[in-house]
Amino acid sequence: MDESREHVVDRLIDLLHQAAARDVELLVYPELALTTFFPRWWVEDRADADHWFETQMPGQATKRLFDEAAHLGIGFSLGYAELTPDGHHYNTQILVDRTGQTIGKYRKVHIPGHADHQPWRKFQHLERYYFEESPDGFPVWRGFGGIVGMMICNDRRWPETYRVMGMQGVELILCGYNTPINYAPDPSQDILQGFHNALVMQAGAYQNGTWVIGVAKGGNEEGVESLAQSCIIAPSGQIVAQALTTGDELITATCDLDWCKRYKGTLFDFGTYRRPEVYGIITGQKGVVGPPPAADA
Repeated sequence: MDESREHVVDRLIDLLHQAAARDVELLVYPELALTTFFPRWWVEDRADADHWFETQMPGQATKRLFDEAAHLGIGFSLGYAELTPDGHHYNTQILVDRTGQTIGKYRKVHIPGHADHQPWRKFQHLERYYFEESPDGFPVWRGFGGIVGMMICNDRRWPETYRVMGMQGVELILCGYNTPINYAPDPSQDILQGFHNALVMQAGAYQNGTWVIGVAKGGNEEGVESLAQSCIIAPSGQIVAQALTTGDELITATCDLDWCKRYKGTLFDFGTYRRPEVYGIITGQKGVVGPPPAADA
C-alpha cells in the first residue's frame, strides 16, 4: 500500500527496456498495474479509496512510461483503476500504439466478488463495491497489423467475452489479471487456479481462432498469494510461452496473426456453421431457468 506509482512505473519501464532488447512491438502489463489490489480492503466511505484511481491517462506518474515507449517504438497495454470526470469508477485497460497514442480503452464487464463488508474472509474481494460494470461491451480496434481486443481478469472465464470479439474478427486478445490463489467461497478450487486460468484462455483462443495474451500481477502482495503463470496462447489453443516465476518476468513470442485464418476459415467459419437462431437464450436470459417439473414429480 505504501509503494508509490513512481516506483511501479520504474519497474514497468525496466520491463519496457527488456522488451526493446528483444525487438518486442507490443508489451502487455497486468490488471491494476499501478497500485496494490485495493479491493482487498473495506472502507466505510467509498470516496476514501479514490486516491487509488487515475483521473487522467497519462498522468503525472505515467507520462514518462508513454514517452519512453514512444521513444523505443513499442506499443503497450496497461490496466488501472479509472475515475471519470463525471464520477464513474471503472476497472480499465488501454491500448497504446507505437507512437504513444491511446487507440483503445476497455472497461471490465464481468465484475466478480461482493459489494458488502464480509470480515469473515482472510481478505476481501470488494470489486463490486469499488467498480461499476462497463456499459460498453467488448469493442475491438485495428492496430499492430491486425484486429485487437481486450478483457480483464474475470472476463476471461466467460465464453461470451471471446465470442463477441470473435464475431468482430479479433486476432489478438490482451488480458491482465489479479487472481488470488485462495478462493474463500469454495477453497476446493484453490489447487485448480492455474488449471482453470489456462483452460478458459486456451478454449477461448481455439474456439475463436485468436491469439490470447494473459498477464498476471502474481506472487505475494500484502500477504496474499496470487497466481502468476502469464502466458501467450496461439489460435490453436496451444501455450507457446509461459512465465516460470512470480517476479517481474518478461515472456515473448512471435504472434503470426495469419495463423488465425487456419481456424476462422475452417472449423470456426462462423458464416457457414453458426446457428444464431437457436442461441437466443444466451442474450435473452440472465439466470438459470430449468425445464418444467416432471409430470410424476
